[in-house]
Amino acid sequence: MNKKLNAGDIMTKKLITFTPETQVLNAINTLISYRISGAPVLDEEGNLMGMLSEIDCMETFVQSVYHNEMGGLVKDFMSAEVKTISSSMGIVDLAEYFLETHFRRLPVVDNGKLVGQVSRRDVLRAIQKLS
Repeated sequence: MNKKLNAGDIMTKKLITFTPETQVLNAINTLISYRISGAPVLDEEGNLMGMLSEIDCMETFVQSVYHNEMGGLVKDFMSAEVKTISSSMGIVDLAEYFLETHFRRLPVVDNGKLVGQVSRRDVLRAIQKLS
């Protein structure tokens, strides 16, 4: 097995992203349409501001029960504290990190800019190709 593969080799580079000002109901529709479980949130300059996950989106429903109003902006529901990795992180370290955390996906950031995203499924695909 080629253990020298890294996140940059297996990451997805063409990403669905949101802005903080995106309507959360539109974001939910996008997640469902593209069959993805979350997406990065970027400002106008392309800086990573957070991540919006399915769990974050479910919060909109819970809050609507209390406030009698569904919706809001992505910035009101996204997770602002985001763990990131670099494209040079090795596949073994990446697999271990996924094993230790609950994350389904991790943004890949180099020199302060989002360059891609790697998911648990990306790691599994790499393993499949290597075996």
